[in-house]
Amino acid sequence: MAGKKEKSGMTAKAKKKNAIASAAIKKGTGKIRVNKRDVLTLQPAYITEFILEPLELAGSTAQEVDIDITTKGGGFMGQAVAARAAIAKSILDYRHGDEKLKKRMIAYDRMLLVDDPRRVEPKKQLGPKARAKKQKSKR
Repeated sequence: MAGKKEKSGMTAKAKKKNAIASAAIKKGTGKIRVNKRDVLTLQPAYITEFILEPLELAGSTAQEVDIDITTKGGGFMGQAVAARAAIAKSILDYRHGDEKLKKRMIAYDRMLLVDDPRRVEPKKQLGPKARAKKQKSKR
């Protein structure tokens, strides 16, 4: 197919609410990009620290791989959580399911490897939202 460039290396996906992140990991020099931008340029700064947490747990592996993350949907925080989980999953794939690293990640934060199953409930009739209903007047 002309036009679309294939991602090389291994890929991992993660979800949070409506946000979806896909991470492609390959041998490299430690560059992390989110939506084609360097992760260090993201604002506010605490988002960058949050996204890079799995790399601190991975140790030396972080310096020998390049990770490209593509996020879409949801808000900025949902995308950050999804990107963080995608990084963790891709590093685990790169290290061929290293059990020690997997246990360390789960002990640190289970959300690194397990996607959040909660979704927005669909709106029902007779109300403005899923559960809220019109108030009944007594007079």
